[in-house]
Amino acid sequence: MPYQTIKGRIGGTLSALLALVTLLVPLLASAADTAPPGSPDALRQGEKIYRSGVLPSGQPLRAQVKGDSSLPGTSFACVSCHLRSGVGSYEENVFTPPITGEKLFKKRDVLFKAGFPISTLRPPYTDASLIAAIRTGVDPAGRTLSDTMPRYPLSDRDAVLLVGYLKYLSSRHSPGFADNTLKFATVITDDVPDNERAAFLGPITQYVKLKNSQSRAFAGRNAAKSRLMAENMLANREMSVTKLSLSVWTLKGDPATWHAQLDEYYRKEPVFALVGGISHRDWQPIHRFCEEQALPCLLPVTDLPVISETDWYTLYPSKGYYQEGESAARYLLGREELASKKVIQLVRQSPEGRALAAGFQQNWAAGKRPLVTVPLAEKAPVTRELLEKIAGADRSAVLLVWAGPEALPALEQLAGARKRPELVVLSSRLLGEATWKIPEGARETTLLTYPFSFSPYQPKRGVMAPVTFTGDARQTLLRSQLPLQGGVESSAALSRALAELMTQALIDLNDNFYRDAFLDVVGAMMEQTFPLYGRVGFGPTQRYGARGCYIVQLEKGDNPRLVKKSGWEQ
Repeated sequence: MPYQTIKGRIGGTLSALLALVTLLVPLLASAADTAPPGSPDALRQGEKIYRSGVLPSGQPLRAQVKGDSSLPGTSFACVSCHLRSGVGSYEENVFTPPITGEKLFKKRDVLFKAGFPISTLRPPYTDASLIAAIRTGVDPAGRTLSDTMPRYPLSDRDAVLLVGYLKYLSSRHSPGFADNTLKFATVITDDVPDNERAAFLGPITQYVKLKNSQSRAFAGRNAAKSRLMAENMLANREMSVTKLSLSVWTLKGDPATWHAQLDEYYRKEPVFALVGGISHRDWQPIHRFCEEQALPCLLPVTDLPVISETDWYTLYPSKGYYQEGESAARYLLGREELASKKVIQLVRQSPEGRALAAGFQQNWAAGKRPLVTVPLAEKAPVTRELLEKIAGADRSAVLLVWAGPEALPALEQLAGARKRPELVVLSSRLLGEATWKIPEGARETTLLTYPFSFSPYQPKRGVMAPVTFTGDARQTLLRSQLPLQGGVESSAALSRALAELMTQALIDLNDNFYRDAFLDVVGAMMEQTFPLYGRVGFGPTQRYGARGCYIVQLEKGDNPRLVKKSGWEQ
């Protein structure tokens, strides 16, 4: 269980006893072989040292790296190499071993490939020998640890806090794994059409059925040799006997009630993670629930994700509408000839319009250039008179219109006007199919944000396989081949991509059935090719897979093409 909930589950007397023990920790650490019980506050302090490299005093942890003097530990926090879950990593030929209590306080054997121990690499750590290793880099067997491992001159008190947290870290399997079954759920809100819901559920449900069929085959009486071969090849049992379950959590009504609905679903059936899911509303209530429960949420289909630099538990395919706004800002800031132009954004007061405006404003502020924001009521019309009024008499204005197809008639009327803006920017995702209906007279001065890959996906033997283009075809493609918004086909394609990602993630999980480890292994995976977004990847702290957007322009003519005016703006 998350340690944040521990405090509520112990009585006042026990809490007082734990607080007293915490005060005696420095005296106990030198003599005891097992860490004293840690209070929730002690665990929080140990976690801060581990994850942030910050001591309880607020000072940075100091780290000594070979060839360097003492450096701030914030640059060498334990999480940087051992990962948030503590299960370790392997990167660029550097093996970082697991440092959870379950591993540290047992002996470590050298293994044959067949899995039989032939010698002991080191005996189990004790509190004292672990603190010594952290400080000096020498393990209980007297071996000097790798130079890639910094040495940390911790005080007795801080060392005990860190060791206490390591004993807690990934000390038991997360909720949602029991009886050799990993339980997952997917969240779908009631605004999603039935055909889109079915398109998403089809591939991911089929994946679970196939995985369980495989598990039953490996568990059969005559499958021992096949199972052993799979375990030896993959160094885990995921591909052999572990089963999966998938529940569908349907959220209904006002989003203000979603949290309570999620609480009820989770109370009845704690799951290991949420996978996928779809909503055309703001994902924020689901995101917050996942943060509170320390519950991973993998690749929900939403154009309105939560934008956060600190939240951990949801991995999004992209930043949605926000990403288009931020890419537009970076593109305009990069055009020096526009530096003196007046920049105005007209913002429809809808979730989509506000997300576009927030992305633009957040990134525009980095250029320290003025910006005028004009709100537009959710149902107010967009007229030529309104556009002329906000643009003013200055024809050099740059006007961002964060509204949908209803703005096109006004742009058509404005196209031949004397006071028309020099440049207009629109969102192709918000326009949808109306992108192809931009008035011809306005196309020369209209740019579009286009957050999708220019490598289209065509059905091929049941999967979405990328089609390769060369030369000019990579720059301009027929409109029938380009995605403009979500729907049945994109939901199905993203569900298939999710199934492929889960297959690799569960193999890499290596029987470490801890939620943080699930996200750690996804963060360590190589980039994947995703429908709509092209190359998608998650680093150790990256929560958004696709991190760019094209700026494009619609050609003139009856069968226009979208032409790239920028690279993949990030």
